[in-house]
Amino acid sequence: MSDQNVMRAQMKSGAGFIAALDQSGGSTPKALGLYGVQPSDYSGDEEMFRAMHDMRARIILADDFTKDKVIGAILFERTMHDTINDTPVAELLWRDRGVVPFLKIDKGLEDQADGVQLLKPMPGLEETLKVAKSKGIFGTKERSVIHEANEKGIAENVAQQFEVARTVIAAGLVPILEPEVNIHSETKGEAEVLLEAEIAKHLDTLDEGADVMLKLTLPNEPWRYDKLAAHPRVLRVVALSGGYSTDEACQRLTQCTSMIASFSRALTEGLNVKMSDAEFNAALGSNIDKIYRASI
Repeated sequence: MSDQNVMRAQMKSGAGFIAALDQSGGSTPKALGLYGVQPSDYSGDEEMFRAMHDMRARIILADDFTKDKVIGAILFERTMHDTINDTPVAELLWRDRGVVPFLKIDKGLEDQADGVQLLKPMPGLEETLKVAKSKGIFGTKERSVIHEANEKGIAENVAQQFEVARTVIAAGLVPILEPEVNIHSETKGEAEVLLEAEIAKHLDTLDEGADVMLKLTLPNEPWRYDKLAAHPRVLRVVALSGGYSTDEACQRLTQCTSMIASFSRALTEGLNVKMSDAEFNAALGSNIDKIYRASI
């Protein structure tokens, strides 16, 4: 069986969760700050991104960061071009850790309109996907946001997600569509009803073999996305923590039996640059175990 088919099988039915290691330029300072690296500790973007890469490398090389509990990882584009111990990151993830590599492809969000934030244009996307495929990347992820239960905005948001997904599929990769619903929205539940209907409508237009994954906010109703998870074009539905604490995100996830986790901040909660390797591995291992148990 080819690596691609093994990766697909792991995404379809593997026990575990997907680690989101894809903090971008805008969110990097906050992520580093939570890790104990302050702006005064680095000078300019290059040093900032290097500090972030060192943090990601430490996570990836940790004892518990293997396919036994972590079945996939989403990478920032710079990370895809970087190395860990002189090995390209995607290659190391799959070869040494058994973790399926994904690539974040979005370039940020447009300003809010009709209650949503759409994806910014992604110039050179086809070339990016070609490079990703050559580096062993299995799939991609693009994030947009829904702030209100606005029917027009949600329809436009989902249509854009599927337009990008078709480009990704044509490049031989599996897209993760991420139309995040803001957990603080006063109409979160209503937005989730509209979102489910729009996604289902577009899934029915995909040809056989044109499979996607969905990354969705933990819903108000735990069963809300069960039908989407059972759709023949959906490999897996994964949950984003969306600002919930690790404990609350995991508690909500345990009720959503058709979803597994794809957490970012919740995964790195409590980690600190000054920890010894033993302390770091223990803290990360505890987070991994907690998220894993909520995902199975």
